Amino acid sequence: MKKKIYLFLVMALFLGLSSGCGVKTENTDAMKFKEEYESLNGTINASGNEHRTVSIDKENPYVYATPQEILDKIENKETFYVYFGSSYCPWCRSVIETSIKEANKNDIDVIYYIDIWDGDHKEILRDTYELNDKGKAVLAQSGTEEYQKLLKALDPVLKEYTLKNEKGKTVSVGEKRIFAPNFIYVEKGVATRLENGYSEKQTDSRMDLTDEMLADETTKFDEFFAN
Repeated sequence: MKKKIYLFLVMALFLGLSSGCGVKTENTDAMKFKEEYESLNGTINASGNEHRTVSIDKENPYVYATPQEILDKIENKETFYVYFGSSYCPWCRSVIETSIKEANKNDIDVIYYIDIWDGDHKEILRDTYELNDKGKAVLAQSGTEEYQKLLKALDPVLKEYTLKNEKGKTVSVGEKRIFAPNFIYVEKGVATRLENGYSEKQTDSRMDLTDEMLADETTKFDEFFAN
């Protein structure tokens, strides 16, 4: 009788491990994310600026997703984290290491990743506006249909899209925007928190990060990921 019970427990343990029960799911996108961001280290962009060097933990929580997959999760009332950004984005590169460190510290296993730019640093998701010669904001490029839906779905936490004219005056575009980086927490299908992660003391996306700036990043992400 004891032998049968032992065999039953062994089989149950085996089936549990096979199905991922109680075991952290392997993130097969983690290495892809690491390679994507580290491949730009020290390279020069089209504007002649050097990309910040970053070191991405191979145990990072980032999982590639499409805009439609995020919309489906919202429709299904799921709870999750999503990051909108790009390996080419200098502000994103300023905070990505801290985001990983704090996500891992807070046991965040998955953050869905939406890349907003292609390999030529061109928009592949969002609307873009420009100021015309009269100083009015006009649509320069339409975003995707999914982007329009994301603007509505994530509206509770998104910020207004504004431009500045040559006199430094702020001009409203008339819609909100998904900026980069934007880390968003969706709870049961409702966007409840947004964080960009960078310190207010960082006034330029390419400046060296001081200990004080990094401490600010840590505090921001720690609060964002703490449920």
